[in-house]
Amino acid sequence: MSYKKIYLNPGKEESLKRFHPWVFSGAIHHAEGRPEEGEIVEIYDSRKNFLAVGHCQIGSIAVRVLSFKQEEIDGNFWKKRFETAWTLRQDLLNKTNSNIFRLTHGEGDNMPGLITDVYGKTAVMQAHTPGMHLARFELATAMEEVMAGFIENIYYKSEETLPFKAGLEAENGYLYGGRNVSDIAVENGLQFRVDWEKGQKTGFFIDQRDNRSLLEKYAEGRDVLNMFCYTGGFSCYALRGGASKVHSVDSSAKAVHLTNENVALNFPGEMRHQAFAEDAFKYLEKTDASAYDLIVLDPPAFAKHRKVLKNALQGYKKLNAIAIEKIRTGGIIFTFSCSQVVTKEDFRLAVFSAAAQTGRNVKILHQLTQQADHPINIYHPEGEYIKGLILLVE
Repeated sequence: MSYKKIYLNPGKEESLKRFHPWVFSGAIHHAEGRPEEGEIVEIYDSRKNFLAVGHCQIGSIAVRVLSFKQEEIDGNFWKKRFETAWTLRQDLLNKTNSNIFRLTHGEGDNMPGLITDVYGKTAVMQAHTPGMHLARFELATAMEEVMAGFIENIYYKSEETLPFKAGLEAENGYLYGGRNVSDIAVENGLQFRVDWEKGQKTGFFIDQRDNRSLLEKYAEGRDVLNMFCYTGGFSCYALRGGASKVHSVDSSAKAVHLTNENVALNFPGEMRHQAFAEDAFKYLEKTDASAYDLIVLDPPAFAKHRKVLKNALQGYKKLNAIAIEKIRTGGIIFTFSCSQVVTKEDFRLAVFSAAAQTGRNVKILHQLTQQADHPINIYHPEGEYIKGLILLVE
């Protein structure tokens, strides 16, 4: 084992001593040799004391830590990481009728830069760092060994997620299996058709499973509006929960088509559901007052970078203000932010400002986050990206 070494400026080792898994470029004094993007490096303090080993990359986050031990990063290392992750998910799966789940959640599973979502017999692996991309075949082999008998296919989907600055290229495709692949998987007893090859992210928004179950409990007898419906997850749960009607809205005609397919999979001939390919803000603005008494607001990330945070918060405020203004008295709003740079406090303030603007009486019934197969490393609070509130509007 021989890795290039990176040395930090004096005093810049404190975050690593608190086990935060990122090294920022400004903390680095110098490197021995010239580490290439994605290369494994060892990190030392200014007194040449070992701190961690991780993947090097070009950018403000210069190293993502894989281990705080001086150990070799090889197939056995990855296998142990997958074994730990799989053990946690098996416990979760035993409690739900699901074969849709997240197997690896980046820093939350001590595998920074790697997202793996499982849909039935297919695992969809997505690299967000050059290091994980370069290790993709080793990762696939380790996953195949650990998940033998459970998964039959591994699809690699990283063309749009890699921040390459050094000429590396990614190509989507199957690393393992790929024959006679079923695209239907099950979440809490509901069937969903998942398009991991061309759909957003890995094909389905897995991180809302528990929140969708909670919505099902509120849906009975209500008129439901599911904004930014994507593939209709919340819509299917609302229908099963006994909603009087469910309207699904998304600006993407393809998403609306998938929503209709998923509703038909679970509720053939269902007449309570309609889907519309329209802009969310325009749809809400033209909606008659009191048309709905349960509204879901689950938009895509309004802010992917801190420099657009102010505009994002204004977007959340505007969206929630319209929904609070329009909803029936006694109505329920499920409202979310999946923007990592938006804190819980930021989001709550935006929703508070929206409520104050309408002058209506609003209460918080639940405060929501991502579920247990999206674990948050306690030393890496940035991993808590989903913020949600359930509001009662009187």
